[in-house]
Amino acid sequence: MECPTCTDEYEKLVIRMSTPRVVIDNAVCSTATIVKVDSARKHGILLDAVQVLTDLNLLIKKAYISSDGRWFMDVFHVTDENGNKLTDESVLSYIEQSLGSIHNCRTSDSNGFTTLELTGTDRVGLLSEVFAVLSELQCDVVEAKVWTHNGRTASLIYVKDCNSGTPIEDSQKINIIEARLRNVLKGDNDIRSAKTSVTNAVVHTERRLHQMMFTDRDYQRNPIFKFASDTPLVTVQNWAERGYSVVNVQCKDRIKLLFDVVCNLTDMEYVVFHATINTTIDQAYLEFYIRHKDGSPISSEPERQRVIQCLQAAVVRRAYEGVRLELYTKDRQGLLAEVMRTFRENGLNVTRAEISTIGDMASNVFYVTDAIGYPADPKIIESVRQKIGLSHLIVKELPFVCHQKAEGEDQSVGVGGAVLLCLGSLVRKNLYNLGLIKSCS
Repeated sequence: MECPTCTDEYEKLVIRMSTPRVVIDNAVCSTATIVKVDSARKHGILLDAVQVLTDLNLLIKKAYISSDGRWFMDVFHVTDENGNKLTDESVLSYIEQSLGSIHNCRTSDSNGFTTLELTGTDRVGLLSEVFAVLSELQCDVVEAKVWTHNGRTASLIYVKDCNSGTPIEDSQKINIIEARLRNVLKGDNDIRSAKTSVTNAVVHTERRLHQMMFTDRDYQRNPIFKFASDTPLVTVQNWAERGYSVVNVQCKDRIKLLFDVVCNLTDMEYVVFHATINTTIDQAYLEFYIRHKDGSPISSEPERQRVIQCLQAAVVRRAYEGVRLELYTKDRQGLLAEVMRTFRENGLNVTRAEISTIGDMASNVFYVTDAIGYPADPKIIESVRQKIGLSHLIVKELPFVCHQKAEGEDQSVGVGGAVLLCLGSLVRKNLYNLGLIKSCS
């Protein structure tokens, strides 16, 4: 007969072994808060840990990651968006509690809403058509994120029924929504690759956007144009003596960079055993020692090239291209459809969008370019602002000046402009994301 006391003690030991140990230290480093995590290892746990920090828009200035045997250890040097150490006790408590529960299922940005997932070919006016359809079908857009990369677009749109204010559960209406949006995404030339789905499942928005883009193989497509500074330097080599593949990434530093890279390594079914992350004023240097889930390193040249392409896409697809416009106004049905129609009628293409509602107010961020991806004419931007409302639609950033034109065109860029571009990428503040943060425990 099994001893009850022994069983209880064994269960307590298992709990202690599997529960991550989290230590937050503000004394050791003068420039950053140090967050240490020790835990039993499982696939995806590094991504979960990084996700906790990046959901708070924290900058990871340095990191040391090690996984030996069945144990996993992370050390993160983090600051807020202004480069300051973390002093808010509520934030520190949230980090400690969230990291302490990363072995549990972490979910969601979208409780209580119906989730629309859309992928297809990007084009001017696409979002205008999407939001017009949703308005016509009495769907109230509560939150949304839209990414574009290499001529492809991926969107996660959270909606509720305009009349009841509840998630959409009527199967007939869901079928109509899917069919109408699929027709919009297909356009005239995207019959095979346009995809739509409607679900009430709970997802992590940015993690899912990476998965959607990866599944859509955006990394294999050639961009119409790209900024000269866009492409990160990625190298992959095998360390035969130890059985690792060593991945190095060098690019401009920014918020959520480590999350983007680790998210894609995880989705490609690689395990990070060791890693070092260092940043300077404007550059990030990331080194990963990885293997397949079965323990083998990268085994062929095509696979090596695929890893390089995928990681370059992971870094670039979140890039902020174009003029940043912030819309803050009272929310109403059809608002997004009207704003997007105004963009379309003036030849503006939305390269990224982050849409949210706070109470009865709409807090939206758009990045816009001209129809072929170059910086929009300031006169057109001003005309659009006058139509939507000068006090509601604010220009927060100047167009990128460091971009590569078509072959044969003048490619000269002033040094001062390049420096301003680098500095601008560092101080970009995504204020409205804070309004989207929900507890993921």
